[in-house]
Amino acid sequence: MRNRKIGMWLYSNGGGSQIAKKIIKKLRDRDIETVDDINLRNAIAKNGNIIHNGVKLNKELDLFFSYNAGEQTQYQVYLYQALNRIIPMINSYESFALTEDKFQTSFILRNNGVQTADYKLCHRDDGHQLKKIMKKWDKMVYKPTDGWGGVGLTKIESEANLDMLMPFLNQMDLRFFYVEKFIDYDNTDFRVDIVDGEFVSCYGRKASKTDWRTNVTSGGSVFMREANDEIIKVAKKACKATGVDIGGVDIIYDREKEEYVVLEVNGIPAFATPEQEKIGLDFNNKKIDLIVDLIDKKTKKKVKLK
Repeated sequence: MRNRKIGMWLYSNGGGSQIAKKIIKKLRDRDIETVDDINLRNAIAKNGNIIHNGVKLNKELDLFFSYNAGEQTQYQVYLYQALNRIIPMINSYESFALTEDKFQTSFILRNNGVQTADYKLCHRDDGHQLKKIMKKWDKMVYKPTDGWGGVGLTKIESEANLDMLMPFLNQMDLRFFYVEKFIDYDNTDFRVDIVDGEFVSCYGRKASKTDWRTNVTSGGSVFMREANDEIIKVAKKACKATGVDIGGVDIIYDREKEEYVVLEVNGIPAFATPEQEKIGLDFNNKKIDLIVDLIDKKTKKKVKLK
């Protein structure tokens, strides 16, 4: 069997560069070559090829591992989709696109028996529906369907809040509005990492005193937290339903319904940063090993098909 070759694009901040080096070394030990730092933003597509720094990715790679949320561009994502039609991806474009969209994710999860917040998708000309929902739910959260890191999330606690928000939403020329019922929870969540169906880790995030969002980018903080069997089962089921090879599942406990609820499936869950490792988050090596095993398995399958 010839030596296998993969492409990789992994974020470099927060310790990402060191993670990439460890992955590359472990792959080399298995005779898998890595072409690192393939940012498709710098690629050119022409005459049936996608070329990056002289490498014809569609012909020379056995797999592309894309793991960078912060630097994505529309062009990069567009080529991600095209390349995945020819070679395997981690995660696949299909699962990546699904988990980037909050409505599509909630829709799939509900249809696969995974509990989510109650939600409603309204056409932009159907704004009066939001007032009906407001009366029924009491509190709700407006979410951009394609946002991440808590950006754009708006808590709506009254009809007056909604009246103030609507002109802003109309100004943005949105095609639709996506809202979720606000869940009564303790302002903490569980972030559960799953790789290839295997449990990797769990930690907690807590909202700041001045916010209700647990996202670190919104002022939330990370703390040590164990997952019970039910939480792990829910996370695995969510990843299977959305088809992600690697997923970070955000779960909260609904105090009113007394059940665990999935808020989001993140297709690019971060590794623990050096600062987080100091407080005891030590899952990076396990996650790296599972990712390397996954790449090994997928590239063996690809080479055999050639």
